[in-house]
Amino acid sequence: MTTPLFTDKDLEQLEAKGITPEEAVRQIEAIRHGFPFPNIIAPASLERGIMRVEEEDKAAYIMEWEKYLCSQSCHVAKFVPASGAASRMFKELYNFLDADYNEPTTDAEKLFFANLTHFAFYDSLNEACLRNVWRTVPKLIASKEYKAVVENLLLSKGLNYGALPKGLLLFHNYGKENRTPTEEHLAEGALYERSEARQVRVHFTVSPEHMEEFKNNVEKRQRAFEDEYCIRYEVSFSTQQASTDTLALTPEGELFRLNSGELLFRPGGHGALIRNLQEIDAEIVFIKNIDNVVPDYLKCDTIIYKKLLAGVLVKAREHVFNYLHLLEKSKVIHSQLMEIVTFLQDNFCIEIPNIDLMEDKELTELLRRKLDRPIRVCGMVRNQGEPGGGPFIIREADGSSSLQILESTQIDMSDPEKKAMFEQGSYFNPVDLVCSIRDYRGQPFNLEAFVNPKTAFISEKSKDGRQLLALELPGLWNGAMDDWNTIFVEVPVTTFAPVKTVNDLLRPEHQPYENK
Repeated sequence: MTTPLFTDKDLEQLEAKGITPEEAVRQIEAIRHGFPFPNIIAPASLERGIMRVEEEDKAAYIMEWEKYLCSQSCHVAKFVPASGAASRMFKELYNFLDADYNEPTTDAEKLFFANLTHFAFYDSLNEACLRNVWRTVPKLIASKEYKAVVENLLLSKGLNYGALPKGLLLFHNYGKENRTPTEEHLAEGALYERSEARQVRVHFTVSPEHMEEFKNNVEKRQRAFEDEYCIRYEVSFSTQQASTDTLALTPEGELFRLNSGELLFRPGGHGALIRNLQEIDAEIVFIKNIDNVVPDYLKCDTIIYKKLLAGVLVKAREHVFNYLHLLEKSKVIHSQLMEIVTFLQDNFCIEIPNIDLMEDKELTELLRRKLDRPIRVCGMVRNQGEPGGGPFIIREADGSSSLQILESTQIDMSDPEKKAMFEQGSYFNPVDLVCSIRDYRGQPFNLEAFVNPKTAFISEKSKDGRQLLALELPGLWNGAMDDWNTIFVEVPVTTFAPVKTVNDLLRPEHQPYENK
């Protein structure tokens, strides 16, 4: 007699999460057996897979976007994943608190303390120090009480920045009123998303425990921005669904249990947000990370290229919809089918094998399947050594090719050829997407139908000092969009200003104009 995999209490836990036992078993098997690596053909490049918009063509694409904004069918939104905690931003400062020395020693520590007044949160930090230890930051530093400063920045008795999401931290200095990334996204959206009705729709995915703080942050600045830009915002929020959490296993492949005996569930990663994206009531959606924002005086390039990417999308979508309407006709001549084949190759890097062996009826059905998908246009910057994914051309199971954004964890680094392809990639994914999520009949796509579950991956984590294996769902702009039609467009590095560590806020692109 075999022992049941789940106890009655386990089944109660699963039910409370909205996870079926069958799905739980699939997760366990996936962690135990792993996933295949994608079949990489080559890194995407200007020669193949990445589009460069020449100077003389930029205005035309921007005009396409402006025309769409003025159209009756305009239905656009901005989608900002904002639930991630900022704790990793402060890794070096946490290490400093735990260190057996009391004065800044590492380069990161020295840089932080030498430039404290250049952080937008400096005044708030100073107030926290006065409130808690009755001394200003300069006085604490003069008496070499550096750790007291860090404690007031990171811990709950002070600003609590170590426990807050990035979206709620003060990033940029505007004098009397400094801004969080959440506020910067509101300002940014007003500059490229404004419809003819002067409406701007922004959606943030947030963690449940910080929902009210996000709402308060938006309300604090919303009216002022509406007056400044002569627009009206429609701001909405959602949280990652508990049913997208995943089980953890021990390194031996057994269920990981807490000391209480309960199963351990972990967030499934940002790929779980495909369900949140599904709920957005819009035709076209901009997607951008919460920390990739700049002050107003540097927003020009961001706005130009956001409109350009959207114009590329609108133009490609127009062709796709026209072709799909054409394919609905009872008779499509062979030359028209070949025109669509060329369009797929030139725009989405989709090359279909053995076309010469297909009858027109078979080819028509194949082309319909290839066209009737969500579309995304992704900005790509020259590789600057930042960690993260990049653009690749891969071979699909049906023998065709496609454009995909892959992370290093998705590449077989034990294969010298594949490792070389990853290292030779000259472009980087800054998470700068514009997406079309309705079909040619105006109906919302079922986005989960376009997820490739085989692009999930296993990561090694720990809990209470014990090692575990965690299942990461296909990333939002990786495997969750695997079956989308994709266009990669070169964008300048000036549109990419991520904040991975607190000292990144000292970079020129995050400092006031007078500090440059």
